[in-house]
Amino acid sequence: MSKEKINIEYTLLTVSPTVLWSYISTPSGLANWFADDVKISGKKFTFIWDKTSQSAEQIGCRTGVFIRFRWDDETDNRIYFEFRILQVELTGDTILEIIDFSEPDEKDETIELWNLQIESLKRKIGL
Repeated sequence: MSKEKINIEYTLLTVSPTVLWSYISTPSGLANWFADDVKISGKKFTFIWDKTSQSAEQIGCRTGVFIRFRWDDETDNRIYFEFRILQVELTGDTILEIIDFSEPDEKDETIELWNLQIESLKRKIGL
């Protein structure tokens, strides 16, 4: 079974894109909501949950706009996860777009996991 691309957008109201960028691109920011701890060595990020770790390589980045990772155990080079910051000109709202891939029968669970992660992020940034 091949993985399907998932795009999820979260409106973060008037959160500063600069503040949001620090939460999605730095080890300390990611450790506030995405993982228990994050270590970085070059472009290698190691995410730690409880006592389990998983490593990903940063494969793309445009400062203040997006950061893209590929898990080390992913064999398909077309599979990645990405955080992207969008700004709605009309309202000034900040949008965090998550791009991820999942097995078709795990899509709902993947979206629910992201929903929980983003709720944690919202609490950390005061929303």
